[in-house]
Amino acid sequence: MGLVLDSRSVTLYEKWLQSTVGKAADGFAQALIPAFFPLHKNYRILDIGCGAGNQLLSLSKLGFDLSGVDASPFMVEIAKGRLGNRCELKTGHAEDLPFSDNEFDAALLINTLEFLDDPLIALKEAGRVARKRVLICVINSLSLYNFGTRIQAIFCDTLTRHIRHYHLWEMKSCIKKAYGVVPVAWRCAPDWPRLKAYQNLSVQDKQSSLDFPVGAMLGFSVTLTPLLRAASQPLKIKAKQPFPEGATIQNQGGAL
Repeated sequence: MGLVLDSRSVTLYEKWLQSTVGKAADGFAQALIPAFFPLHKNYRILDIGCGAGNQLLSLSKLGFDLSGVDASPFMVEIAKGRLGNRCELKTGHAEDLPFSDNEFDAALLINTLEFLDDPLIALKEAGRVARKRVLICVINSLSLYNFGTRIQAIFCDTLTRHIRHYHLWEMKSCIKKAYGVVPVAWRCAPDWPRLKAYQNLSVQDKQSSLDFPVGAMLGFSVTLTPLLRAASQPLKIKAKQPFPEGATIQNQGGAL
């Protein structure tokens, strides 16, 4: 299940959100979503690990049909206070989502896998509830930022102590295990010290950002494809004439 934020650990999370990389991560995700998703109101999106609803607030301005889920009842209550009736919010775990198969067009995992013990289960669940796409954003374990925060965590309690980071090849392997061979597009936000400049870029410039795979943030858009397809085979026998209305079929046991 991993780390579930409560009133104490949320302080570390909020401090990270206000950091340079936290703000960059928020902007990075906001740029990726419209780049990969069609912008129409009927597109249903589930934000898995929605936290306090930052991404949902941004998406609500674009007219999507939104839902959010988070393992922390504390965070869900904060999100409800911020979003009101603009979206459906539930308490639930990413590894066991309280939604039906194919209920959404797309699922988001924005800085969610870092808090989980087993990302593969969460990825499979996201693919179960989404019909078309899964969008994933993670902190890059190969970045200079990650190296610096690991050193910092030795001397003080930071969010980095409690979460897991991923690199490009690790995420590609997880995606393949979860969904098979499917189309995957990826982007990478720049690393320190260019993060501050990155925050001031336009959405279009952020969308076109494709750095070496050692930037601070990694984003993946997975296009889901069915594992089984119905074979299109011609019917080789002629269908029999239908029985006239009111006719009965005789067998050894009598009329049916």
